[in-house]
Parts: sequence; C-alpha cells; structure tokens
Amino acid sequence: MNDVVLVWLRQDLRLHDQPAFLAAAEDGCAVVPVYVLDDDTPGDWRIGGAQRWWLHHSLAALAKDLEALGSRLVIRRGPAAAEIAKLAKELGAKRVHAIRHYEPWWIAAEQELASAIDLVLHDGNQLAPPETVRSGSGEAFKIFSPFWRALEAKMPPEKPKPAPGRLTAPDKWPPSTPIAALSLLPTKPDWSGGFAEEWAPGEAGAADRLKAFQDAVGSYDDRRNLPSDEGTSRLSPHLHWGEVSPATVWHAVARKKNSEGFKRELGWRDFTSAVEQANPEIGDQNARAAFDKLKWRTGKAADSDFRKWTKGQTGYPIVDAGMRQLWTSGWMHNRARMITASFLIKHLLIDWRRGERWFWDTLVDADYGNNSVNWQWVAGTGHDANMFSRIMAPLTQSAKFEAAEYIRRWVPELASLDDEVIHDPEAAGVTVKGYPAKLIGHREGRERALAAGRAIRG
Repeated sequence: MNDVVLVWLRQDLRLHDQPAFLAAAEDGCAVVPVYVLDDDTPGDWRIGGAQRWWLHHSLAALAKDLEALGSRLVIRRGPAAAEIAKLAKELGAKRVHAIRHYEPWWIAAEQELASAIDLVLHDGNQLAPPETVRSGSGEAFKIFSPFWRALEAKMPPEKPKPAPGRLTAPDKWPPSTPIAALSLLPTKPDWSGGFAEEWAPGEAGAADRLKAFQDAVGSYDDRRNLPSDEGTSRLSPHLHWGEVSPATVWHAVARKKNSEGFKRELGWRDFTSAVEQANPEIGDQNARAAFDKLKWRTGKAADSDFRKWTKGQTGYPIVDAGMRQLWTSGWMHNRARMITASFLIKHLLIDWRRGERWFWDTLVDADYGNNSVNWQWVAGTGHDANMFSRIMAPLTQSAKFEAAEYIRRWVPELASLDDEVIHDPEAAGVTVKGYPAKLIGHREGRERALAAGRAIRG
C-alpha cells in the first residue's frame, strides 16, 4: 500500500483555499479525506437539527467534488479522535492534516488525537489566527473595537490558494458509512421544505452566493439593517461550514467601493473565535459574574411565553416575523436576531441561554462563538455588550428599519395591513383574526426588566 495521510474534516468542507488538503497533497502520499459525525465529544453542544440538514447536503456536495479529483469522502461515526486514530491504524497512515478549530470540544479532540498520531494543524477558518491578535501587553482582547484595529493592521490575509488538481487515491479505500445512514435529514415530520428554497449547501453554492454579493457590497452599510431588503450577504452558513474561506470572501470584496463595513463584520467572526478561545465556557456562563444573581423568570408562565416566542406568537409583528423566518428557513436577518433576542431577554425576562439554545437548534449557521457572544451582547452579560438597561423597543425598531414587507412575508395574517398599522396593529385599534394579543406591553416589560437589573446592582 502507498504511504497514506488523512485529512480530518469538520467545519471546513471545501477544496479551494483549504490548507489541510494542500498540505496533504504536497506530502506525496495517498490522501484519505474523512468526516466523522461526532455527537459524543461536543456533549450538549452536538449540532442541532437545522445544522444537520445543512451538513447532509454539504457532505454530499463535497463527496461529488472529491470524486472529480479521483478521490472519495470517507465517513465514520463516533468520538472523532478515537475514530480518526482507528482509521489511521487501519491504513497505516503516518499523519493527519486538519484545520484548527477553537470550540472547546474540538480543542480537546485535537489534543487527544495528537497524543496518538502526528497531527498537523493548519490555520484557515479565520482571517488571522486569534492567538496572533493581541493587545500591547500580550493579552486577548475583550472588546471588539481594539481587536478590530489590531486585526485590520494585519490585513489583507494571504491570497486564497486554488484547490489541488488531483488527490492520490490509496490502493484500497476503507469502509465508509453512507451519508444517508447518518440520518441527518428530518422525518416525521420533515420540517425542512423551506430550507431547500433558500439554500444551496456546498462549495459551489457558496461561490454563487459570493458572486451575487460582490456587486452589492457597496450598499451593504445602507441596506444591512433593513429586514425587508436582501442587502446582507447570506454567506454566514457557508462561512460557518467552511465552504468558503474568510480570505476568499475578503479578497472578493476588497476592491469594491464601501466594503469596509462588511469587512468589519468578517472581523467580528474572528473576534468571537478569540473570545471562545479565551473563555471556553462562553456558551453557558455569564462573562460578567454579577449577572449570576439576576432573577430570570421560570415556571409555567415563563415556559408558556417561551413556547409562544419560538412559534412567533408574541403579538409583536417584527418579533413574530423573525421567529417564523427562522423556523421556515433556518436563518434570520441580523436586525431581527437582535430584536427577537432582546424581546426574550428583556420583555419576557427569560434567561438568554434558553434563547441561545433555541437558535443553536434552528439556525443553519449556528456557530458556538458567534451565537454565544451575540446572545451575551444583547443580554448585557458579555464583556463587550449592550448595557442591560438598553432595551430595544421592537415596535419602534420595526418602523425605523422599514420592516413592513418583511412582516407581510412571514406573518401572512397581517399582509393586508397598511404600513402605518402593520408594525403595531393593537395600538392602531386593529384586531386581526388569528393573530394574538401582545404577551406583555412594552412599558410593562421594560419596567420589569429594569427592576431586575437594579436588583443585582443593589
């Protein structure tokens, strides 16, 4: 048998600008790409239902792309470090190439695997390795603005590298689990009908999405906060799954006018990777310990409110539109994400972690660092966060950011209402059959949240 090296794939499902594949090809050995569906190592953070839908289609797309290079995708299931080590032993592989990840469970898996075989980790899912972006004293940044200045000083990233022209196959391919056998797609019921209408997972889908956005990036700052507009890139799931590298995206937009705002958003992804590296428990623990004392609502009434929030039945049209978009498409506009999160935390006084976990299960782009840091930003519990006393007014936000058409699309029972009424039908004295009354008034919810905030300061 030829000498063999493995490429361990996780959230880096691409061939272009994929340093693990390039390094493996340069080794001059047979290359065996392997993906392990690991629901054990992440524990409570195993991927959610929406991510599984995306993963199924992304793996299928990558497998097809690999076949065009004379290769295959080997799939296994179980604890990743143990499965990779087992496969390496089966094949007599001399090393494993992989892109470095910063989720705490992947760091643990990398350390375990490195004790069993030569594991070569490469940078490739961030604009710059988080450990290289440090303050003057060598500390990790807790605040985005100084982090961004330090990261921006390192830009541009290296130019993206092409995919390898061919991957040498082993003399004999090892057994592989069929993608369908992973049971990643929903059944009984199949709730994913809207996903296929919105998304094309895989490297080709990412390239198409990036190409479509390139000419629109100049108006990104003006349009990105308008839920009714298609001004965002919608690259987030492709970036999360590593179907396109951040460097590729950067260089695609860098020469376009007014691209600075979008590049800053790419930098936010790096920032959240740095935060999760410095604070691995960011998904479960308040970054500010004072909030450990905050009295969140619990019990039957809170549980009922939470269920209505998840179903888009709060009586606040912009909130309901966002939550229904999420359930139908596996994605939500960024402005709506902030509004819906703020409503759950402040108006309903429900622990941010409940909302974070709902997003983890329902977002196709659910990223541990990004999801956790964003929820703590809204909650005021993060180091870089809104103050808890800053409470978004969803009805005002809806009108300010021209969300009427967004509401009409996702809350069809309100579709016939005029722009002047649709943001707050109840205040306009309009009752719409089948649409619920507000769970709580804005002023009442605001005062309750402020009182809870004052209590932990006392």
